[in-house]
Amino acid sequence: MERDFIGYGRTPPQVRWPNDAKIAISVVINYEEGSEYSLLDGSPHHETNNEVASPVPTDQRDLFNESFFEYGSRVGVWRLLDLLDRYQVKSTFFSCALAMERNPEVAKEVIARGHEVCGHGYRWEEYHLMDKESERRAIQMAVDSLRKTTGERPLGWFTRYGPSINTRDLVVEEGGFLYDSGSMNDDLPYFVTVREKPWLVVPYSFETNDARFWRGGLVSIEGFYEYLKETFDCLYEEGQTHPKMMSVGLHCRIAGRPGRSRAVRRFLEYANGFPDVWFARRIDIARWWLEHYSQPASS
Repeated sequence: MERDFIGYGRTPPQVRWPNDAKIAISVVINYEEGSEYSLLDGSPHHETNNEVASPVPTDQRDLFNESFFEYGSRVGVWRLLDLLDRYQVKSTFFSCALAMERNPEVAKEVIARGHEVCGHGYRWEEYHLMDKESERRAIQMAVDSLRKTTGERPLGWFTRYGPSINTRDLVVEEGGFLYDSGSMNDDLPYFVTVREKPWLVVPYSFETNDARFWRGGLVSIEGFYEYLKETFDCLYEEGQTHPKMMSVGLHCRIAGRPGRSRAVRRFLEYANGFPDVWFARRIDIARWWLEHYSQPASS
């Protein structure tokens, strides 16, 4: 994989979103609960991604941490789904296949409410540690599982622990995907060359992402809302001449909690108060780009 430090540079493309929207907002729900590391599933250690630091030795079950994750699938996902319905926002679910298997009601409801299911691995798998054939099998396993639980195959891909140097090539090789989101390096979709053909990347963001409550960097609900708001304001202003895209990353066990969900609600209210805002699933953004910019858009 070649690195690109230039991108669109000082002449970003003059994008026209549907209805001349000034900004495309992609809300992503990371649905992962039940796919994390677990001694019950044969993992060598319990999950270390925690709301609070765990004092439990890694070779013993951390029951508090297990319950943090369970909240996301028992309660948080429904709160976020209802919020999205309230503001008529369609989102993309980065879906770990094992998590969907463990809550088949959610798997069906995501599709029934008009959201997109994007491949997020079979479970929390570190593809950068796998050989190419193992990763190939893991991707196919996730596709097959999501097709069974949701009734639809994923058309996009985002790897939970980050891609390996083989991931993009394997996603293209699989043949059924339209895009991946395995980059954080732009405010617009763009093409790369894979197997001598153009391949679409729809970038994501760890910045406008509630995971920062757990990783550090976010403490207050007000801080999360303000960060989303300021990001929107900047991109909306730039969008008066050069429309951009904004990603909002949410997790059911994090933003699905009552207090944090209020920050999400405030942001949806705020952004909905502006004209020419397109809340879109990533697949909608990808299809629009493929239809209108099958070659890199001109400035």
